[in-house]
Amino acid sequence: MATVQATKLRPRMVIQLDGDLYSIFSLNHRTPGNKRGFVRAKLRDLNSGAMIEHRFSSEDFVERAYLDEKEVEFLYREGDVFTFMDTSTYEQYPLNREALGSTVGYLTPNGRLQVTFFQGKPLGIELPASVELKVVETEPGIKGASATNVTKPAKLETGLTVQVPPFVNEGEVIRVDTAEGTYLERVR
Repeated sequence: MATVQATKLRPRMVIQLDGDLYSIFSLNHRTPGNKRGFVRAKLRDLNSGAMIEHRFSSEDFVERAYLDEKEVEFLYREGDVFTFMDTSTYEQYPLNREALGSTVGYLTPNGRLQVTFFQGKPLGIELPASVELKVVETEPGIKGASATNVTKPAKLETGLTVQVPPFVNEGEVIRVDTAEGTYLERVR
């Protein structure tokens, strides 16, 4: 790890503070009149996902953490433990539901994604921009319906529920935006 002056911090950097890892969400550098400058930062705890605010003096130095990313394939779920396999070394990594958070609703067997590691320990996953999921439960589609602002709930194969247009039926595959958790289009 390297130290970085607080004034050189940037959004998306990962730092170690009081033994925990934080991703910098936003920064605000202040120099009030004849007083010493400071940096007010919004940080996301990489373990819990909680947001905190922290104030650094402009002379403070912070430990910057360097993370590794590996492409993995989601293999299976056993209770609250999800197992991933490194696609190049075939090494398997178990991650619990707490570490994955809301991303579990987008995981399908054999799906490829990125896992973030810190000092050899898996921290979490980075999903692709969109995923294709099968609709397993929804109200019957309306014949001749076109895309309007009217939507209905649809339960997907992973247990995730999204709002879809009225023409989407059970058994169809749709594309879902993983950042917003919204319907994008019908695939087949």
